[in-house]
Amino acid sequence: MQLTRLNARSSVIDALCAESLAYSTLQHSAKFEEWLALEKPANVKHFSEPAILIDRSGDRLTLTLNRPANRNAWSTDMRDALAEYLQYAFDDDSISQIILRAYGPSFSAGGDLTEFGSARDAGIAHVSRQTRSPAVLMHLLNKKITATLHGACVGAGIELPAFASRIKARSDTFFQLPEVSFGLIPGAGGTASILKRVGRSRFNFMGLTGERISVETALKWHLIDEINDSESV
Repeated sequence: MQLTRLNARSSVIDALCAESLAYSTLQHSAKFEEWLALEKPANVKHFSEPAILIDRSGDRLTLTLNRPANRNAWSTDMRDALAEYLQYAFDDDSISQIILRAYGPSFSAGGDLTEFGSARDAGIAHVSRQTRSPAVLMHLLNKKITATLHGACVGAGIELPAFASRIKARSDTFFQLPEVSFGLIPGAGGTASILKRVGRSRFNFMGLTGERISVETALKWHLIDEINDSESV
């Protein structure tokens, strides 16, 4: 509540910094330590294919999340790949359109839980998030980005797309911020991106309850801009 109160009146860059500091603090909380000890999944999956596919056609850049077997769980590999490709787009002024989409049944089922707790130094974790931040680049490139969503959009799966200037979602899409059940808060930029779209009361409802938000409610709240079933991946 303190963070959303602060971030509601902060710039996006300042909000992302505050979010990262709060997230790093909670990574050492008793609640999160308990979740790590009792509930953290141990079935680590290994992939040979790229986490994100990149396609350039004229002035249009398409970025496709490419871990369908893992419901595009948000991993370190995926974060780093997205940051790299967004930096490429930021450095190339000839790119005027960026499409963010995903293969598989879901856009993204949220963070890769098998990686949770791997950062044991709060300061280093904060610096890592700040220096390899897709959220900052999504914000800076916002006017060029369209996100096309479907299925589960959980945690980072909606926190990052919410930076886009336009979000299209299929009618099977739903949204959820489950981090409170781990003793955490949204940490992929949601306290800047979603907060700016839906306002503090609605964001706090999502973040504190962890309840699923339907695509119809998301449209009503301006979390998304359009329900569109004509586009598929």
